[in-house]
Amino acid sequence: MKPVDNYFFNQPEPFQSIMLYVRSVILKTLPNVIERYSYNIPFYNIGKKPMLYLNVLKGKDYVDVAFVHGIVFEKEFPILKNDNKRKQVRSIQLKTIEELDELQFVELLKTASIQTEKNKRVWFLDS
Repeated sequence: MKPVDNYFFNQPEPFQSIMLYVRSVILKTLPNVIERYSYNIPFYNIGKKPMLYLNVLKGKDYVDVAFVHGIVFEKEFPILKNDNKRKQVRSIQLKTIEELDELQFVELLKTASIQTEKNKRVWFLDS
């Protein structure tokens, strides 16, 4: 079993179901995305550039669907929140599968993949 699969299957419910659902939407929407296991969590890359990752932060009761360059499109997608005062990462916090609007999430994924592909740098915004 791949490390990323182990990560998902070792999550308690409801986190496991939420993550597996989000994963399926990501892989269905972006067939060229690369799923990797980095920093002990699942990342989804466009080429070598990280686009988003899934995580359960300690002490939190939600799955953090975090977009690496989320600050760029947070106005267009108000579901993105600045949790933990992060500089450029913006995320969707999901306590249940039903909280995710799949159509809106698909649009967000498409926007994020285009933005990630255009960025020259991996982690930092171009000036």
